[in-house]
Amino acid sequence: MASAGITSRLPRSRTVGEVTDPTAPTAVIHDGHTTQIKWHRARRRADDPAFTTSRIIEGMAVGASVEVDLVLHADRGFAVLHDRDVAHATTGTGRISELPASYVRTLFLRSNTGVPLDEPVLLLEDLADILDRQAVHPDALLQLDFKEDAQALDPAAIDTFARAVTPIAPNTILSCGDAQAVRLLTDPVPGIRIGYDPCHHGAVDRVLRSGDIATFVERAVTASPRAEMIYLERRLILEADGRGFDIIAAFHAHARTIDAYTLYRADGESVREARRLIELRADQITTDDPEGVVAALTGAASSSAAAELDGIFDVDGR
Repeated sequence: MASAGITSRLPRSRTVGEVTDPTAPTAVIHDGHTTQIKWHRARRRADDPAFTTSRIIEGMAVGASVEVDLVLHADRGFAVLHDRDVAHATTGTGRISELPASYVRTLFLRSNTGVPLDEPVLLLEDLADILDRQAVHPDALLQLDFKEDAQALDPAAIDTFARAVTPIAPNTILSCGDAQAVRLLTDPVPGIRIGYDPCHHGAVDRVLRSGDIATFVERAVTASPRAEMIYLERRLILEADGRGFDIIAAFHAHARTIDAYTLYRADGESVREARRLIELRADQITTDDPEGVVAALTGAASSSAAAELDGIFDVDGR
């Protein structure tokens, strides 16, 4: 059963090359508030492999928020990977920090079942060059999630980042759990958008034990004063909500937008959580299954770009 009052909203441009894609899941709207649906690790569907060039290009063409991870390779540049050991996700072997760019460029991604794909492992500068030559939707946003910290950075790495990202800066946002790394990487890149994740290193458990959520908010804002978006574990948002504290509203009061992460699938519990996050006016929800989540929220057989959620949620009949 569909939620009452759901309607579709299409972005201004909906094309990938010459092919119109009216089903791309990019956002939902509830009570006049838009919640972006972020393609975690550049996945549109739950069975997509992570970080494929084809999905990144597609997402950026249709106006999606697309997230990729960055780790440092031996030549002080960045590879679009999550794990430090490349064996699981790629056709290569070794730790990424010990592998030169020339070797990383020879690697291909693996599917979720380990099958090699005709999708190369990307270096940041190669991805930026691809996007600089593609038609990028004005609403598209590429999140570069740096998986290390400031201690891993040096002038060479910072320079590589700046040179790669500057041409596409208006459509990118840098995120990291280390505020110092955020500052080091974004200071030399005019126009890049800035995000910060204060939930690392046991921070969520500590704040929930203490109950002092207001102080957590103040410290996060102070730690990264230029950050426009704050990335929060959905567990923290929902637990705070259960205790009567609207942490999203608290950050909104500081003019920060909120990304709630991560919904890994579009099962009943995840969809119920997504509905509550939308009711709380989350600005973005991170998911590995954007199509499935949007379809479940709208009650549609296939997902739509955006849907307006008004009234009582009863997508799954509850």
